[in-house]
Amino acid sequence: MSEIILEKNIRLCDLETKFRLQMTEDTDFFPEWRTDLPDINDQEKQLLDKIKRGYLNLVKYPPMLENTVQMTVLAPLLCLADLYLPPFRVRSETSVSFSDSDEEITIEGRIDVLVLKEHLWVVVIESKRAFFSVEAGLAQLLSYMLANPNHGELNFGLITTGGSFVFVKLVADNRPTYTLSKVFELRSPGNDLYSVLSILKQFRNLFSEPHSEPDAEK
Repeated sequence: MSEIILEKNIRLCDLETKFRLQMTEDTDFFPEWRTDLPDINDQEKQLLDKIKRGYLNLVKYPPMLENTVQMTVLAPLLCLADLYLPPFRVRSETSVSFSDSDEEITIEGRIDVLVLKEHLWVVVIESKRAFFSVEAGLAQLLSYMLANPNHGELNFGLITTGGSFVFVKLVADNRPTYTLSKVFELRSPGNDLYSVLSILKQFRNLFSEPHSEPDAEK
C-alpha cells in the first residue's frame, strides 16, 4: 500500500531518493530567466514601483499572510504579464496527487496558483508568508512540478514571499533535473520587480507559440 505524504511535509531528500530528482549547476540549463527578456515600459515600471511601495508599507504591520502576498504582489504581476487573458487562465488551490514509479509513496497537495494554457501548465506558483525564506517552499514547488502531466513540455515554477522571488525550471525525464534563477529581492536597490515581470512575460511568450495538446485535462 502506498504511503501518503502531504506536500507540506515533503523534503528535498525524499524527492531525490524516491523520484531521482537532481539539481544541476549548468548555467545553460535555464536561459529563459536571463536571456532575450521582453522590455518593461515606463508605465509598467511606475506600477511596479507602486507595488513595491505597497509591499514595504504592509510588512511594517505583521503578520502578512499568504493570501495578502497573493493579493498585494502576485495578482498585479500576473495581470501586468497578461496571464489572466486568453489563451491563459489562472486556477487557485489546485489539487494534485502523484506517485513514484514503484507506487511506494504518493504525494498529495494543493498548488497555490496554477497558470494554464488549455491543458498545458504554464507556471506553477507557491506563495509563502512574508517572513519565510523561499527555501521553505522549494520542496513543495518541485513536488508539484513533478506532478505536471505534460512531461514533454516546458516546466516552470515560481516561489514568492512577496519580498523575494525565485524561478525554477524542471525537466522531468527519466532523471528529473532542476535549477533555480537568482533570488530577486524587493529590499535590493532599484526594483527587482522589473526583472520578475520580464521573466513572466518571457514565459507568456514561450507558451504563446503553438504546442501539441494532450487529450485530457489534469
